[in-house]
Amino acid sequence: MDFTFTGTHADRDFGWFGRGLREVMESHGHRFVEDAEAARLILNFFPLGRPKPVRRHASAIFVCSVTEFPTPFTSLLSQGYPILLRSLANLVVGMVPSENGDPDVHFLTPEQGHYQVSGKLPRGRYFEEIYSRIRPLANSTLVIDNFYEGDLPEALWEGDEHTASIRRAGRRLNGLDLLPAPFRVEDHLSPRDIRHIKRLYGIGGLSYGNISARYDDEWFWMSASGVDKSNLAEIGRHILMVKGYDAERNGMVVGHPPGVEPNRVSVDAIEHWMVYREHPSVGAIMHVHGWLDGVPSTEFNYPCGTRELGQAVADIVREAEDPARCVVGLKNHGLTITGASLDEIFDRVGDRIVKHVPMD
Repeated sequence: MDFTFTGTHADRDFGWFGRGLREVMESHGHRFVEDAEAARLILNFFPLGRPKPVRRHASAIFVCSVTEFPTPFTSLLSQGYPILLRSLANLVVGMVPSENGDPDVHFLTPEQGHYQVSGKLPRGRYFEEIYSRIRPLANSTLVIDNFYEGDLPEALWEGDEHTASIRRAGRRLNGLDLLPAPFRVEDHLSPRDIRHIKRLYGIGGLSYGNISARYDDEWFWMSASGVDKSNLAEIGRHILMVKGYDAERNGMVVGHPPGVEPNRVSVDAIEHWMVYREHPSVGAIMHVHGWLDGVPSTEFNYPCGTRELGQAVADIVREAEDPARCVVGLKNHGLTITGASLDEIFDRVGDRIVKHVPMD
């Protein structure tokens, strides 16, 4: 992946960090480019308390904010999370001075994932550890484009037994009272930045999960992005038919009734598609921002909507004793649960899901 730097990366406070980061990234095969329009990963440097957002020209671009965190740094949510929001970043890297070494580095993701690299490490290992936390962005391919086809068969315009199960599951999912984020985004972003996020990602609101149900060997129904899960009323707006993944154009093919202006399907559609394609016995999938102890988990905190997250989940499902009844932990994020149906999933694990996802 080509990458670039923006902001104050060459000044006295960040110059050494930028040089070390560029060197380790190039050693792993990434190419530095001067033109931000040509980069797929932008590392945006800014000083403490002065976040400057990067407004992407395309949706398949990741932004990593590099800044200073307050000293002492005692609360990743109140001191760090607003910086991530205000800089419109996929990952924030915050440096905190440490004794007898380089700054400690804290990493914070939109899913509230938190990692730390100690400034006491030898310089070479220090940047290797930092790169290991940026690597999920640097090596990921986002799949959020939708290609709409208004040719859904008339018999499905009002839905079927599968969409009825999605509506039931949406009400039950809403009843779990899961939180999508630690803060109201509107409290930390300007109206202009909120409009930018919605335009860039097609977001209707932050979600606390999504649900899908297999229709046949190729197609599956799925909840739309950012909609009220307790009121999944309209086919094409709240529930969509996913017909496949177009690898050449890197997007999901979505069917809807003619004359309906469709919403985007959930960003996790690529993950569900990978699981359904490989496992015919899986009849439904639920993703929630909650947790169950003792479940196998993905190794890296890949961003939502990436092929890499989908593949990591599919790999774990493949190794399960029963892929059709599998629970996969998404590191620092939540759960993906397969089942024969959505009703079966809720009956099996619904009362055991807890709000608090472990962070490490």
